Amino acid sequence: MGRHNFKKLKIWQEGMDLVKDTYLMTKMFPEIERFNLVTQLIRCAVSIPSNIAEGTSKRTDKHFIQYLDSSLGSAFEWETQLIVAFTEGYIKEDHFREMEMKVQKLQKMISGFLDGLDNKPAS
Repeated sequence: MGRHNFKKLKIWQEGMDLVKDTYLMTKMFPEIERFNLVTQLIRCAVSIPSNIAEGTSKRTDKHFIQYLDSSLGSAFEWETQLIVAFTEGYIKEDHFREMEMKVQKLQKMISGFLDGLDNKPAS
């Protein structure tokens, strides 16, 4: 496996966009959520590109795949927390739909990247 430059990976770039959007979105949440949902959303968002970046340092695709799996898991966790935020009335429906589409697109991109690594012939 040749190591990837994580900064050039579209999945990492999209993950970083989600981090930025998460910080902006959570600034509007009530104070009571500062150490609860806000922290969880930010941790999940940051975890997505962080795991992608860390995975690129691994020597084999097998190990890289484990980090991508963690990144994908964080994306699904983030989506669940987004649903909670919407259900609690912290974000409006149009913003919820926009963010939901964004994270689902990222989930598909990570899954596609994983499929490409899984189907790559061993060297």
